[in-house]
Amino acid sequence: MSRLKSCFEKLAAENRAAFVTFVTANDPDFDTSLEIVCGLPGAGADIIELGMPFTDPSADGPAIDRAAQRALKSGGSMNNTLEMVRRFRAGNDQTPIVLMGYFNPIYAYGIDRFAVDAAAAGVDGLIIVDLPPEEDEELRLPANAAGIDVIRLATPTSDDARLPTVLDGASGFVYYVAVAGVTGGKSATADDIGTAVERIKAHTDLPVAVGFGIRTPEQAADVAAVADGAVVGSAIVSLIENGLVKDHMPKEGMSKEVLDFVKTLADGVRSVRK
Repeated sequence: MSRLKSCFEKLAAENRAAFVTFVTANDPDFDTSLEIVCGLPGAGADIIELGMPFTDPSADGPAIDRAAQRALKSGGSMNNTLEMVRRFRAGNDQTPIVLMGYFNPIYAYGIDRFAVDAAAAGVDGLIIVDLPPEEDEELRLPANAAGIDVIRLATPTSDDARLPTVLDGASGFVYYVAVAGVTGGKSATADDIGTAVERIKAHTDLPVAVGFGIRTPEQAADVAAVADGAVVGSAIVSLIENGLVKDHMPKEGMSKEVLDFVKTLADGVRSVRK
């Protein structure tokens, strides 16, 4: 059984939602990033989304865009993103890791090579935001053959006519983008999210995790009450950036500050029984 499937089944048995965290690999540098990633499960993360640094993250708002640029400036690459996963797996064989980002770095690395190397490193899933369902076979088929789930994105504009196409071939879970726009933007209401999750679940048995616009423990709790997972990214990444701006360098104790904040979000998710 895949780590993602096992994770969601375990959480369903506990009657709670998954807390999913996003950080960009190599932000602000390899060692600090690895320290944060390795600390996320202890801070309450059930699933980790690890951003693959890319020069043009078109679906992301300013916070994650700047994180990608910091990561690239400090030497971020597909090679050290996979190395980060390998090092994480040396101490944690349970927490699912999903690589999130754009198709260009995978294409440049080599699709078949990427699928093999990502699986060997311990990657469990992929979210490729600029690869539509109609065009993803060249990645999805080798990824699935290597045991990696390809997670599809649904949005507020994915109507009942579109959803079957979005969900055909999807695995792992469905990522519902709760707002139209980029990461870190406005927040959707819990009622709107609940209605959307119900509509998606009418078309699939896959878990539905919700992201974009979740910044506080209270918002995370609201989402956890109506979905199978709550995803927080920009708020975590912004905390890394704030530490850099304040101290002009990766500060001593940055990891602790980030992980303490993550714990407050995790507590919000865990405060809710669906």
